[in-house]
Amino acid sequence: MAVTRESVLAALKTITDPVSGSDIVAAGVMRALTVEGASVRFVLEIDPASAEAYNPVRDAAEAAVKELPGAETVSVVLTGHSTKAPPDLKPGKKAEPKGPEKVPGVNHLIAIASGKGGVGKSTVSANLACALAAEGRRVGLLDADVYGPSQPRMLGVSGRPASPDGKTILPMRNHGVTMMSIGLMTNEGQAVVWRGPMLMGALQQMLMQVQWGALDCLLVDLPPGTGDVQMTLAQKAQVDGAIIVSTPQDVALLDARKGIDMFNQLHVPVLGMIENMSTHICSNCGHEEHVFGHGGVKAEAEKMGVPLLAEIPLHLDIRLASDGGAPIVVSKPESAQAQAFRDVARQLIAQGVA
Repeated sequence: MAVTRESVLAALKTITDPVSGSDIVAAGVMRALTVEGASVRFVLEIDPASAEAYNPVRDAAEAAVKELPGAETVSVVLTGHSTKAPPDLKPGKKAEPKGPEKVPGVNHLIAIASGKGGVGKSTVSANLACALAAEGRRVGLLDADVYGPSQPRMLGVSGRPASPDGKTILPMRNHGVTMMSIGLMTNEGQAVVWRGPMLMGALQQMLMQVQWGALDCLLVDLPPGTGDVQMTLAQKAQVDGAIIVSTPQDVALLDARKGIDMFNQLHVPVLGMIENMSTHICSNCGHEEHVFGHGGVKAEAEKMGVPLLAEIPLHLDIRLASDGGAPIVVSKPESAQAQAFRDVARQLIAQGVA
């Protein structure tokens, strides 16, 4: 007998909200309920000031759903959302915020970022992860692009991550890369409609509650722009550096500059820039054409004082490999395109950050 959404809601309505006195469904605390076969996931969105009171509520909600026939895996995320004004820090009071922490088992963490979407950041992330694995590194890839997760498709990973206790998450693995993505938790084509606090809670959970094991390097494929996810990563985890991906055109470079400035403000070193879709060579006649211009990222890197790590061509094989679930580094390891990613991997190893 399969568990149903209605039976889950009925079970959760038996759990009392400690603040309002009503049940957690009526109080609006329970959000983002997903029921897929024997797997049930939902979020308890609360005021952080009441977190201690809600810990037993989370445990009770999890236990109530686990008792339902057909419910084998139950995952509950407790995330904070406060509408209160920030405290008034008067003279004599000293704020002691918790600083960035090491991700358990991870030696180095590298953020892969872009100022705007559509520049191939996720393609670069997948290939770079496979390139590091090919160089003998123990590498992980966290797909933090919550609104547009693409790493499950690019790395050929399917299925649902297991959770032996409802709190710890076991990541997936393929092509020598340990991988976790919010895309593995949702149906293909299902939109993730979350506010900032829920995004931040999900990111922290994927960083700290996933059993990454012993990794030399964890790559984090960030969403485009300069928003909540980027800030949360820099504030909660020790980031060794960031790589900025851009195409050569001026519009992309405008946003790439903002990405570099963001990491400077967050005190995260920029390890370098990658120019993607740098040039196109016709497979029929061999004519080379700079579709998006050429050399813009190199000039920008020199201007910003950061290294240019690679110029990746616009090539059909890269796209076909990514869509097929085996990045070009894996499917055609001897190709010039694959060697470009291998060269970046070697540079990162030489810098001591991978």
